[in-house]
Amino acid sequence: MLRQNSTPLRVVVALAVAGGLLTACGDEGDEGSENSLSVLMVDNPQMIDLQKLTAEHFTKDTGVKVDFTVMPENEVREEIRKDFSNQSGKYDVATVSNYEVPIYAKNRWLHALDPFVYQDKGFAPEDILTPMQVSLSGEDGKTYGTPFYGESSILMYRKDIFAKAGLKMPANPTWDEVAELAAEVEGAEKGMAGICLRGLPGWGEVIAPLTTVVNTMGGTWFDEDWQARLDSPEFEKATKFYVDLVREHGEPDAARSGYAECLNNMTQGKAAMWYDATAGAGSLEADRSPVKDRIGYVPAPVEKTRSSGWLYTWAWAMQKVSGNAENAWKFISWASGKEYEELVGKEVGWANVPAGKRASTYEIPEYQQDAKEFYEVTHDAIDKADPRNPGVQQRPAPGIQFVGIPEFTDLGTKVSHEISAAIAGKQSVDDALTKSQKLAEKVGRKYQR
Repeated sequence: MLRQNSTPLRVVVALAVAGGLLTACGDEGDEGSENSLSVLMVDNPQMIDLQKLTAEHFTKDTGVKVDFTVMPENEVREEIRKDFSNQSGKYDVATVSNYEVPIYAKNRWLHALDPFVYQDKGFAPEDILTPMQVSLSGEDGKTYGTPFYGESSILMYRKDIFAKAGLKMPANPTWDEVAELAAEVEGAEKGMAGICLRGLPGWGEVIAPLTTVVNTMGGTWFDEDWQARLDSPEFEKATKFYVDLVREHGEPDAARSGYAECLNNMTQGKAAMWYDATAGAGSLEADRSPVKDRIGYVPAPVEKTRSSGWLYTWAWAMQKVSGNAENAWKFISWASGKEYEELVGKEVGWANVPAGKRASTYEIPEYQQDAKEFYEVTHDAIDKADPRNPGVQQRPAPGIQFVGIPEFTDLGTKVSHEISAAIAGKQSVDDALTKSQKLAEKVGRKYQR
């Protein structure tokens, strides 16, 4: 039996004031609203499942018609930013990540959801994993998004390869242990790398796993006074470790390898280990996967911290100027609720359930059966993630694999090109970090004023 999280203090506070606030929100939502709403969302498979299920289930039960606009990730992020920043009200609801939510909330682009969350008896906010609640809150402590699904990061490895080599994966490995194991299993089969790690440029590619290594080795992008710290001994140690590991025991052409390439390498037997998103486990255990039942799963490797897995979620948020708040909440509640997960399990398949957000999901027997190899380690990774304090020192902004400021998409992307160039052998790590430090200093100065 997996433990459930206790109700955060802010839930108790919100319950005390929710009654009066709900009336106000309800009045706003009634102004000129029709029995429909507009939803903008990313085009991943689980969202497409939701789109297919909406008319027959949500609309049939509520009478609310949903007009979907579906776009690829990069396009949807830009469309949401433009519409919400202008407060045009074109979309009532949109999919946003835990990176955007605190930023958008601070900019007053989002509708606070607490009045709805704590009046909706069927929503069960206490069932949502605490790290998800925290990551989707604003500086004011209010809730601005509800998770559709979530993920963390874990280490995946070939159990059969380790057994043949007489090796044992520690239950909670350190990065030094992983490096030693990568050297041992490299070449265990023809063309097999010891480990696959992202090296592809992008703030959501190489920077995501690298930053978790930085965190657990004692580093940070910025200290609490917004001083850039990419030239610190801890950041340098972590970056050199990561670059050396992937260059010495990683996949060929690592500077061009991201999530998709490492997933393919692991599936095709070209890597003995892979550190990446928990979402990859479902693909490795899919019915047609060549490595199904051959993979073991353990927590993200650590050094100075008790855990180091990242935290990411696609969540539902309501535009502040939406004139359709009541219908928007009905949809959000349905799409984030326990009953929706059960619906997906029965109609689409339990492997397709948008997990990673509710403690109760991990107690469903059917889900446990389909995800038996990885559901516990996935749950624990998300449950232990701390977006406010992911390292060993205070941070000026939330985020584990990113820094929760608008400038990070540009900063992270620029730094990622420097790191990727070091992985490709085009420059030293010292040179990469010297350039990256200057980029970070410019960003930090904006917040020191």
